[in-house]
Amino acid sequence: MNPSSNRLTHKRVLGVAIPIVLANATIPILGAVDTGVVGQMGLAAPIGAVGIGAIIISAIYWLFGFLRMGTTGLTAQAIGSKNQSETSALLVRGIIIGLVAGLILIVTQIPLFSGALGLAPASQEVELLANEYLNIRVFSAPAAIAIFGITGWLIAKERTRSVLLLMLLVNSVNITLDFIFVLKLGWGVEGVAFATLIAEWLGLFYGLWLSREGFRNGYWRNWVQIFDRARLVQMAKVNSDILIRSVLLEIGFVSFLFLGSSFDDATLAANQVLIQFLNITAYAMDGFAFAAEALVGQALGSRNRLLFRRSAVMTSQWGFGSVVVMAIAFYVFGSSIINVMTTAEDVRAVSYEYLPWMVLAPLVGAAAWMLDGIFIGATRTADMRNMMFISFCIYLIALAFLLPRYENHGLWASLIIFSIARGVTLGIKYPKLEASVENEST
Repeated sequence: MNPSSNRLTHKRVLGVAIPIVLANATIPILGAVDTGVVGQMGLAAPIGAVGIGAIIISAIYWLFGFLRMGTTGLTAQAIGSKNQSETSALLVRGIIIGLVAGLILIVTQIPLFSGALGLAPASQEVELLANEYLNIRVFSAPAAIAIFGITGWLIAKERTRSVLLLMLLVNSVNITLDFIFVLKLGWGVEGVAFATLIAEWLGLFYGLWLSREGFRNGYWRNWVQIFDRARLVQMAKVNSDILIRSVLLEIGFVSFLFLGSSFDDATLAANQVLIQFLNITAYAMDGFAFAAEALVGQALGSRNRLLFRRSAVMTSQWGFGSVVVMAIAFYVFGSSIINVMTTAEDVRAVSYEYLPWMVLAPLVGAAAWMLDGIFIGATRTADMRNMMFISFCIYLIALAFLLPRYENHGLWASLIIFSIARGVTLGIKYPKLEASVENEST
């Protein structure tokens, strides 16, 4: 299917969404293998070190997720307006930003990791091993962040199968090297770090090959356009808005976990188990949200209001359909899933009590997920930032009122209200967004 085509079908939507869902499914597998191979050493400290190190580096990389989202929206609009030179320029900009950001992380690694490890509640042995892990992993930062730009560009081109292939290569190489470096050569924590380092650099080179279409013409060498001040300012504004929105969202979820730690151990553990249900939902919904980003962005770029509406509606139909299926699955199989995740009877009992919140969560969160995709595709990031701020304030008010009165039920209710607020506030902005499509200029 030609990405710039006005013909929008369910097959086209699924062609974009399904590979992303499959790619996301590989993420927890890699984490399990990393933990499993280190666990074969028979020592607790290496497991803890890999866990803490991975959390720290993932959190840092997560901050640069704006590069993926911003690149997708802007590239989709350039494709819709048939601006080939800007389409190629956006690919190069994304790669350059990623490489530079990664180099900055390498230069600043000592104070960055020292501060992060200082906050982590770990023994001296675990902290030492985690530091060794991070000191190796950081040298793949330019590759890992540049891949965000490449994947964003590929999604905008509706080439999500290429994104799936990229993820499969990175994760399969990582897993293979885990076994070689840790189990065969006995490198321990350093072996896990080196495996990821090599896999991410190979991923960058493979990503460049997958996106070679953007380098087939001379546009990618047009440095005047690539470094055009107005376009750089636009990209910076889009990315900074997304960053602020994402930080507020992350603070919301982190505060949920921190506040949950004030309860007894069984309740804390149950919350950790149940949050995996949300992760499952997110992995599935990302596919349809990404489809919305690409298709809505292209429609906006072509200034086709009807196609814009159809793209928003059709991707949302599949998104809402998927969450209904997940809610039913959680209702029917939720207890069995909990039993697989934990053998502790007290944790199981508490998890059963709060399971209804997980049945409800996909249903009330779907609007927020899909509208995020629509607004990213339209690069209406200021609205996303502002509505997230309002939603975050509503979340804090809900916490202040519900947490003291209903304890953990109040905590879960506040998180649900946060999701509802995100969907409602962006929903209020949608009519104005759609009405502006025909007036857009590229």
